[in-house]
Amino acid sequence: MTDRLAIALAQLNPTLGAIQTNVAKARAACRDAAGADLVLFSELFICGYPPEDLVLRPSFVAQCKAAVEELANDTRTGPAILMGTPWVESGKLYNAMALLKDGKIETVRFKHDLPNYGVFDEKRVFQAGPAPGPIPFKGVRIGVPICEDIWTEETCETLAETGAEILLVPNGSPFERNKDDVRLNLAVARVTETGLPMAYLNQVCGQDELVFDGASFVLNADRSLALQMPMFSEAVALTEWTRGEKDWRVTPGEIARLPEKEEETWQACVLGLKDYVEKNRFPGVVLGLSGGIDSAVVAAMAVDALSKDRVHCVMLPYAYTSKDSLVDAEACAKLLGVRYDVVSIKEPVEGFLSALKPMFDGRNIDVTEENIQSRSRGVILMAISNKFGSMVLTTGNKSEMSVGYATLYGDMNGGFNPIKDVYKTQVFRLAKWRNTQSFVIPERIIAKPPTAELRENQKDQDTLPPYDVLDDILSGLVEEEQPIAAIVARGHDEALVKRIQHMLYIAEYKRRQAAPGVKITRRNFGRDRRYPITNAFRDKS
Repeated sequence: MTDRLAIALAQLNPTLGAIQTNVAKARAACRDAAGADLVLFSELFICGYPPEDLVLRPSFVAQCKAAVEELANDTRTGPAILMGTPWVESGKLYNAMALLKDGKIETVRFKHDLPNYGVFDEKRVFQAGPAPGPIPFKGVRIGVPICEDIWTEETCETLAETGAEILLVPNGSPFERNKDDVRLNLAVARVTETGLPMAYLNQVCGQDELVFDGASFVLNADRSLALQMPMFSEAVALTEWTRGEKDWRVTPGEIARLPEKEEETWQACVLGLKDYVEKNRFPGVVLGLSGGIDSAVVAAMAVDALSKDRVHCVMLPYAYTSKDSLVDAEACAKLLGVRYDVVSIKEPVEGFLSALKPMFDGRNIDVTEENIQSRSRGVILMAISNKFGSMVLTTGNKSEMSVGYATLYGDMNGGFNPIKDVYKTQVFRLAKWRNTQSFVIPERIIAKPPTAELRENQKDQDTLPPYDVLDDILSGLVEEEQPIAAIVARGHDEALVKRIQHMLYIAEYKRRQAAPGVKITRRNFGRDRRYPITNAFRDKS
């Protein structure tokens, strides 16, 4: 039995499916953790999380097992490893943590509580394991509840009752605004109930729509915070544990500052965009820079994620594009230092209108002609993408996506949207916050009324209520699933709330065809909020 343990927490960025790349990362972390007795990795690190239906392929699971065996061999001369991996036992597939020690896989523990809500779908692919017992390591009984296992009391209570002395918790916990506080409060509750210290380790990466923010931490048994690792960046922290008269205690380590509010959201969007572009091996991105706030914010995020040399901005003017927009777009591009081109859509738009004139003759000009402008821009951006390999970024915010204020195959064209889950009012706040770091978005872009500029003197508020009103109504409808009466009670006109509800429901078919984008809220479209396209239901009050 030992009275001292050195445990390294490997807060790393795995790439889903890149098993050998993840093995190399694990080896590097073990080298960085000089003096560690044990290195803890995050949930399903060997394959990346969440693997979704990849784990239903026997060849995929077999490669994961081979990689774990490869790492186990390293432990003949290096530290022991707790590694997250899919694992088949008795014909059943589990989400597992394997202890690798002395050149072999010494023991395996399975996730007991499988999440099946929101973005999680683990019951579809994994079997729930039995309530786990502690793992003996150097005479110390270590409990390894896996992620969701600590969100209810049962697993940690079982571990405490069966003699666990320390809780090491590997996680794949996706980012949401202010979720770091939720996790910390949850961990404090489990520590209080069990009387055991806890190391909470989370991965840090972008995986499709999900961002994992890291923010790993260690709590002593008295609930004091012994270590706080950073958000949105990789780190390996070596923690020193000492047995006391009553419990194990961790030597105080670094307490990293965690970003809040707009800074937190900005960094999540940037990490999600960066990993999506780089893990899918795009050389860079291209986007339409309109002179409006949404495209300016997305362009700034792209520069922060990828560097100015990998961002290409294109202004696509037409007859309704104001001189101010031309000036503002160019000024923003110069501040960001990106490549900037101007490609007029006059000829393609007029070509479409000419081709359709015999069929449209005698009919009034309406949204049809507006959509032709947007779709002409989409075609040009996709052509640039095809020619140069850069991925098109789309720039619609959550307010617009909610009510269908976007054109399919037009401004919705693209491979990824970093602000898809960001309401318009927050887009303004993000722009102001970003300018406090370095001035990259002209003040006039932030100050002027939003407009799509698809007809003369058009403003968004010709069609939509003011965005502060719209976003509060949408918060009630989308984030809180409130009935009409409750939203009206917040101070909104009943007819307006019903109209917004109708717009929200009929735009579902557009959202199904939209590019993926970073999840920021608790109820993002797609993974969290899943509504039918064909839907005749409406709240009456």
